[in-house]
Amino acid sequence: MLNKYARAFFTRVLTPFAALLLRWGVSPDAVTLIGTAGSVAGALVFFPRGEFFWGTITITLFIFSDLVDGNMARQAGRSSKWGAFLDSTLDRVADAAIFGGLAMWYAGTGDNNLLCVVAIFCLASGQVVSYTKARGESLGFPVDVSGLVERAERLVITLVAAGVAGLHTFGLPYVEWLLPFALWVVAVGSLVTMLQRILTVRRESIEMERAAAALAGAEGAE
Repeated sequence: MLNKYARAFFTRVLTPFAALLLRWGVSPDAVTLIGTAGSVAGALVFFPRGEFFWGTITITLFIFSDLVDGNMARQAGRSSKWGAFLDSTLDRVADAAIFGGLAMWYAGTGDNNLLCVVAIFCLASGQVVSYTKARGESLGFPVDVSGLVERAERLVITLVAAGVAGLHTFGLPYVEWLLPFALWVVAVGSLVTMLQRILTVRRESIEMERAAAALAGAEGAE
C-alpha cells in the first residue's frame, strides 16, 4: 500500500527537483550513491549514541534519493538494468545500517540485550524477505504475494518510531517506548512476510510440477 500510494505522491512532488539535477549534469547513479552514503552515515553516527531524532531526520532526507534517482532515469530515458541493480543493492546496505545502528545502541548505552537481538533479527529478516522474492523469481516462480511488511513498511514504522522516541531528549515524556514497540512489530511482520513468501514459492513449485507432469502425460498419450 505504501509503495503504491506514497511512492506515486512523492514522485510527483520530486519531479521538478529531479529535472533540476539533470540540468545540472548530475547522474542518477550519483544520486543513488550519495543517498546511500548519507543514510548510512546518519544511522551509524546518530543511532549508536541514542540521538534518534536527528538520525531519523538525516536518514529521511537521504532516503528520498531512492525516489529521485529513478525519476531522473525515466526523465532522461536512461533506465537500465544496471541502475535497477545498483539501487536495489544499495537499498539493502542502507537498511542494514539503520537496524545495525539501533542494535549498536541497545548493545551499548541502551543496555538491552533482548532489543539488540530484535534489531539484529529485523536486519537479517529484512534481507531474507528480499532474497526470497528475488531467488524465487530467478527460478521462474512469480512469487505472487506482497507480504505483510515489505521494505517501505519496515522503514516507515522504524523511522517514525525512532524519530518520535528521540523527542524524549527534548523533554517529551512517555515516547521512548515507541521504538522498542516498533522493532517488535517489524520483527513479527518480517517473519510473517518471510513465511508468506516461502509458502507461496512452495505452492507455486507444486503447481508447476503438476502442470509439467500433466503436460508430459498428455504428450505421452499422443
